[in-house]
Amino acid sequence: MVLVVAAESVWGDEQSDFTCNTLQPGCENVCYDQFFPVSHIRLWCLQLVFVSTPTLMVAMYVAYRNHRDKKRLLQGSGRAGFLSNKGQDGELETLKKRRLPIAGALWWTYACSLVFRLLFEGGFMYALYVVYDGFQMPRLVQCDQWPCPNLVDCFISRPTEKTIFTVFMATASSICMVLNMAELAYLVAKAITR
Repeated sequence: MVLVVAAESVWGDEQSDFTCNTLQPGCENVCYDQFFPVSHIRLWCLQLVFVSTPTLMVAMYVAYRNHRDKKRLLQGSGRAGFLSNKGQDGELETLKKRRLPIAGALWWTYACSLVFRLLFEGGFMYALYVVYDGFQMPRLVQCDQWPCPNLVDCFISRPTEKTIFTVFMATASSICMVLNMAELAYLVAKAITR
């Protein structure tokens, strides 16, 4: 939600407001590409997709199990012929409302999804840190890439706001990682005691 609501207004003008103290054609674009190899918004969108995918896999597995159990119930009642329609409807309602115990294949699926979410969150945090040399946006970057004639000073628009937003997103990712670790520890502890 934060990504959709706020990120575009903070990062949307980045290339147009990135200014360098030279008029050499192409220099400003090369310097922008050197400092911003990947857009923050695109990186965070990619992170959102990767982190959400394991949860989607668990939901798909649960839906598959419910569908399989419903199919077995319908086939079993069709062969036996002793369940009335009213009894079958009651069984179907119970099947819809039930909660699957986190055991067996569902436990492994859920535990693997937590591990992959942790790996994805950590990987994207590391990538953000490495690509941008930390979470601090500098006010001035210096570039000497060709076709720039010499060392050129370039200025980033609203670096303080971008730093605050980057730190906020990194903090949110860190909190998610801590919660995923706690959930995984709880899941393992519960399985051991069982």
